[in-house]
Amino acid sequence: MSALATSISGTNETHGARRLAAAFDRARGEARAAFIPYVVAGYPDAETSVAVALAIADAGADVLEIGLPYSDPLADGATLQRASQVALGAGASLEGSLRLIERIGAERPNVPLVPMGYANQIIGGGDGETVMRRLASAGAAGVIVADLTPDEGGAFEAVARDVGMAVVYLVAPTTPSDRRSRIAARSGGFLYCVSLIGLTGARSALAPEVRDLVADVRSVSPVPVAVGFGISTPEHVAAIAKADADGVVVASALVDALGPDGRDVAAATGLARQLREATTR
Repeated sequence: MSALATSISGTNETHGARRLAAAFDRARGEARAAFIPYVVAGYPDAETSVAVALAIADAGADVLEIGLPYSDPLADGATLQRASQVALGAGASLEGSLRLIERIGAERPNVPLVPMGYANQIIGGGDGETVMRRLASAGAAGVIVADLTPDEGGAFEAVARDVGMAVVYLVAPTTPSDRRSRIAARSGGFLYCVSLIGLTGARSALAPEVRDLVADVRSVSPVPVAVGFGISTPEHVAAIAKADADGVVVASALVDALGPDGRDVAAATGLARQLREATTR
């Protein structure tokens, strides 16, 4: 029997998972999908990234995803890779990102934060407890470790339970249905449904199969399903909301909206408001 099939309780009973569930419940009560925008910690520099995060949170974020800059972001497309490199060039580090998350959490305590990073950053050569305790104390409700699967996540989930945080897992169009079900059962707070095969990045159109994908994933998931990757316009958001997704994640389009120097906070905030308005079913 695989590690994924063993009886492990996951992280959906943690305080962080309950905060995320409440955010999805509020959106559902307003007949819309939850809006989950993404910002990059430290892009284009530390102070500007805090201003961006607070402005986008105020534009109607139900949950705020915060990318941790990393030198080898395997799941990220060109936009997020560039933003990560600029942030690192401006002095971003894991410690610096944790401090930024602490600041954002203190300024917007009612918006659940979900940092997104990679196993080398968050878990390293240990069990991730040091980073997870910092994230929990900063107000993070959950964490996405993009290259961690439930097959290898049991020990990390135990740490997350100890600090009261959710571990959010991902499924993709290529994930077999039975495996989707097992991953969903282990995901805390919500399940991240990747809408396409490939990397993150704004797209001109959504794949026509997205509606069926959302229906299939929701049918096996005991937690809310948020859809991301390639969602870049209000029209895309509206289509995902009308496909009955519980949440919509927008990342690269918001980073692109900051302009070539990453400092056009007004433009990114304006797009965030439009995206938020499009979540109504």
